[in-house]
Amino acid sequence: MLVLTRKAEESITIGNHITVSVLEIRGNQVKLGIKAPKDIPINRTEIYERILLENILASKAPQDLERFPEVLKLKDNK
Repeated sequence: MLVLTRKAEESITIGNHITVSVLEIRGNQVKLGIKAPKDIPINRTEIYERILLENILASKAPQDLERFPEVLKLKDNK
């Protein structure tokens, strides 16, 4: 992992098309601004992990849908 130190109003560039700017630092929170092409998804990590889980669960859905209630019960237990 690359670790960089930035102050408010400073930024970093990733590749040729992504810029991450530090907009504000308040206490233990940092407000970031991200400029990236619209075709690049940007999510908070907890949302990204939920999307991955939903995709995994969707891929395990039975084709005949008779077992679909079982799949839903498995999802609710996680």
